[in-house]
Amino acid sequence: MMSFIAVLIALLVEQLKPLPRDNHVHRALAAWVGWAGRNLDAGRRHHSFIVLAASVGVPSVIAAVLFVVIARYSLLLALLFNVGVLYLCLGFRHFSHYFTDIRNALDQGDELTARRLLAQWRQVEVDSLPRAEFLRQVLEHAVLAAHRHVFGVFFGFVLLSAVGLGPAGAVLYRLSEYASRHWRPLAAPGMSPTDHLAADAKALFRWVDHVPARLTAAGFAVVGNFEEAVNAWRRDAALWEDPNDGTILAAASGAAGVQLGVAVTASVAASSELRPDPGLDVFPSASDGGTAPAPTAAHLQSMVGLVWRSVVLWMLLVALLTLANVLG
Repeated sequence: MMSFIAVLIALLVEQLKPLPRDNHVHRALAAWVGWAGRNLDAGRRHHSFIVLAASVGVPSVIAAVLFVVIARYSLLLALLFNVGVLYLCLGFRHFSHYFTDIRNALDQGDELTARRLLAQWRQVEVDSLPRAEFLRQVLEHAVLAAHRHVFGVFFGFVLLSAVGLGPAGAVLYRLSEYASRHWRPLAAPGMSPTDHLAADAKALFRWVDHVPARLTAAGFAVVGNFEEAVNAWRRDAALWEDPNDGTILAAASGAAGVQLGVAVTASVAASSELRPDPGLDVFPSASDGGTAPAPTAAHLQSMVGLVWRSVVLWMLLVALLTLANVLG
């Protein structure tokens, strides 16, 4: 019961009072991750594991221990602790306002503003993208952002909360995702200590995100076109470099009936200015998109509906499981 109530309250509070991007808690955690990398990575292979254990593992363990201690004295305080941590880890409004503004600009026929907003959102140059490719990038980025800021945190919290660890799963997911971005290599990888740390951080997040990514994809399949989602999942998921991203985007493509993952044109891909956002790998190696139509502005609203229906689906499932546990 506590998990369902905590998620519900956290989502409502986050919608009413979204946490600013530049806040003291996030700055403190970013400083902690940076400190761990600077002071614990001495250049050997095993040092990257020490850095990740300190920067990601320690806060997750602290969250679990605090929850267990608080729950022994007061379930109400434990609930409030869960809500507070979830509120800090969720970020629905961190990306939804960009997506909403882009959609509104397109509805008003102002594509220049929409492209400028996408460039700000992803920190890339998009002026040379064809319209269909521009819309595809909006959809892909929005789908992955919804997963990493909402569904991933949600599943991480629910899975570890079910075994009595409170919000440790949400903290683990959020910090592992941030670490994979913070230590992302900006150049061709070599064998430097930074590359070891970047590779291990990416591997850690891929492991943490393995189950949440597939649950997100399953949710999209259930609330969308199930048959096409499953077919796209089987056919296209492996076309992405990251298997978790590929699973989510392939399922979303089939569920919403739109092409995702079509390779960018050679002229655009060759541009040195076109670099994926530090947080998201959304450029697959290639995909023919099946028989689904190319993205249009109408698909933006369809994707919003898909995401919200999936949120409702998983909340209902958690509520039913909670009720069954209480009655049982």
